[in-house]
Amino acid sequence: MGDPLELAYRVATMYVPFMFALCFHEFAHGWMALKKGDPTAQQMGRLSMNPVVHADMVGTVVLPLMALLFASPIFFGWAKPVPFNPRNLSNPKVDSFWIALAGPLSNVLLAVVSTALIFFFAHFMPPASWKNAAITLLNFFIQINLFLAFFNMIPLHPLDGGKVLARYLPHHINAKLEENEMMSGILLLILILTGALAILAIPVQITHRLLINLALWGF
Repeated sequence: MGDPLELAYRVATMYVPFMFALCFHEFAHGWMALKKGDPTAQQMGRLSMNPVVHADMVGTVVLPLMALLFASPIFFGWAKPVPFNPRNLSNPKVDSFWIALAGPLSNVLLAVVSTALIFFFAHFMPPASWKNAAITLLNFFIQINLFLAFFNMIPLHPLDGGKVLARYLPHHINAKLEENEMMSGILLLILILTGALAILAIPVQITHRLLINLALWGF
């Protein structure tokens, strides 16, 4: 399990950034829904960066903290999905697409902002011990946001990717997929438990390397 100081360090440098990325992801869904005319998330108190309102006991608390406690190489989790009411949308199919896409795009935005901060620290800040620590933290933050973006774009319900794909599918096919959402959720769980989702490391690493090369360009 490691000593308490090491665990506290992992919580500070991994769990806290992970929670922020999850909350920002869910906030983005609610914000886009509000922009499209649906105030459901706002009325339920989910249009917030407060981790308590987004926390799922298993996905946000138990699994990530157990991974840190036992120094597991697999650090993974999720938050409660932000609800929205399609009846409040003027164009439900298109608006639902943008509400779903807002989550992964928010994580891409955080990764890009973190890249810009690394560029600034590396090129314009004088050498200091805190600078290396900040760059290390931002480096992890880029990776976790890229993983959340790629994972959530897997084209299966209940993930965002399934809802994004729905815009391009005939209604009867998408209705059938939504009816079998529990089965696809079980499939996702199997993929997680068997380690099959490790394949996501490929696009994450490629994109991460590209962003870091841009951040450290000429340095």
